[in-house]
Amino acid sequence: MIKAFFKQLLAMTLSLLLIFPVIPREAAGQQPAPAGYSGQGAPLSADELQQLVAPIALYPDALVAQIMGAATFPDQIAAAALWVQQNKNLVGSALAKAVDAQPWDPSVKALTQFPSVLDNLAKNLSWTSSLGEAYHTQPADIMSAVQVLRAKAKAAGNLKSGSQITVVQQAPQVIVIQPTNPQVVYLPTYNPTVVYGTPYVTPGYSTAAVVTTAVLAFGIGIAVGAAINNSWGYSYWNCNWHGGTVVYHSSGYYGNSAWHGGYYGSSATAYGPNGVARAGTAYNPSTGTYARGASTTTAYGTQKVGQAYNPNTGAYAATHQASNAYGSYGSSVVSKNGNTAYTQHQTTANGSVGSVQTSAGGKGVAASGAYGNNAAAGQAANGNKYATANGNVYKNTGSGWNQTQGTPHNSSSYSGANSAASKGYGEQQKSGGSSAFGGGSSGWQSRQESARGSASRGGGGGWGGRR
Repeated sequence: MIKAFFKQLLAMTLSLLLIFPVIPREAAGQQPAPAGYSGQGAPLSADELQQLVAPIALYPDALVAQIMGAATFPDQIAAAALWVQQNKNLVGSALAKAVDAQPWDPSVKALTQFPSVLDNLAKNLSWTSSLGEAYHTQPADIMSAVQVLRAKAKAAGNLKSGSQITVVQQAPQVIVIQPTNPQVVYLPTYNPTVVYGTPYVTPGYSTAAVVTTAVLAFGIGIAVGAAINNSWGYSYWNCNWHGGTVVYHSSGYYGNSAWHGGYYGSSATAYGPNGVARAGTAYNPSTGTYARGASTTTAYGTQKVGQAYNPNTGAYAATHQASNAYGSYGSSVVSKNGNTAYTQHQTTANGSVGSVQTSAGGKGVAASGAYGNNAAAGQAANGNKYATANGNVYKNTGSGWNQTQGTPHNSSSYSGANSAASKGYGEQQKSGGSSAFGGGSSGWQSRQESARGSASRGGGGGWGGRR
């Protein structure tokens, strides 16, 4: 019962964290247009912008507008996607009414009508953030990139009017795409390289499993009439292709006005008879890092979780730490430049134990007892194995264990180290047993579980790794 309450309180805290926006906003369209390039570093080239918008350039105009605006609120996109998943039973007018009560930006609310689009944006936050950054700093350039791609698709004969969409050449440089039935929107699925005739290296975002044919494919139409009475509904969005902006309620819309407005964030604290729960989010525009965290404190212990992500560098980190009357435990994951490290630790009255595993192949485990005894074992990425026991150090490069430090023994190949290896150190398993990293009776989870934030005891509640 105690454990159930503890998990329930933590779940409530995480829900608060995901729901609270970084900066509450009212109806948009009031921000002044950015004067020239306002980003950091060099602006994106025309080719880079085209690759960025390739997956969505053939969407209907209003949906393109919603995505551009919402991409400047990646934290709210993540919150909205989770909320939609948790409220799948809501449809039609009931969904529209519930969404209207949420604190998100109108562009994010509008995307709840297109759950597959919202889910893709949330699963590919690096692409989403890059798109939002480009629209915020180069609005005219990125809108022009959409038109360049539409022209390529039309010239190749792959963008045509039909029962799902109506394509109109409004001007020499402007192609408009609208739903043929204004009340039903069809999402096109296509292979960008085939449709545009250019081998674009598109980002992680995908409309679905891309088709191999040159024509557009369409799924089931999405009725958009249910939100007609809400100010953020589909009909209130459009693109001003001549002015190079998104349009919301007939005015230019530039998204998150605080994107480069300095450090900003939000926090919430909830007190109850059984403890306190805290949650917060933050964004650092000077580094491009997003962060969020939460904690609970009760009479039975504390739990803390946190995440940080920088879409510009790809660096990501997550941690879950907890303590109670029996000790402390936790797990973390850090990733950058394709390299990832997973760690776990536990401390009780009997001693401490910790482990680490990297995507490059390195791994290690160390422990110390209550009476001062200690041991550790590890394996480098090249396969070399190492072990220590109470000050003695051993190395195995493939030809047996050899002592390199400590009290010398009669044999150059120390049987004690071999015995330790046979019990699971360095991934060498004894018959019928399990390794120190393989889970099983050892009590340590695999690296996938570590990435999800599982603790070595007391379980769960951690923040998930990227998927």
